[in-house]
Amino acid sequence: MALSGLYWTVPAPQGSLTISGDGRTATLQMKDVPVIDQPHWPKFNAPFTPARMSFRLVWNATDEKIAYDDPQMQFRVTGYKATAQLEASIEVPLFDFSWKSDPLETSKADFAIIGDEVNGKYYTEKPL
Repeated sequence: MALSGLYWTVPAPQGSLTISGDGRTATLQMKDVPVIDQPHWPKFNAPFTPARMSFRLVWNATDEKIAYDDPQMQFRVTGYKATAQLEASIEVPLFDFSWKSDPLETSKADFAIIGDEVNGKYYTEKPL
């Protein structure tokens, strides 16, 4: 069975990520993010069409602590298991196509973490 993924990497503008005073809730909200629609990816030279995406993603920490440390892979994460909810909308103007998810309140992720992660050269550095 072949698995494929879908992802975009874009800078998050100042103010798009907010964290509650107690550090237990984080919200990432972005509007009209320029992305591409590339239905035949990962095919080499797959055609793409400009698109826009808006979303709101909310993480809420639970009281369940999470810790994972792999010195051989130089990867460590510590924090709290969290709930995560997302609502999003997509527009592909060239095709006059738009899509909107169900409301945030109806969304649920299987797994999320709020915490700290270090890897690579930062793995051996002492925390501040």
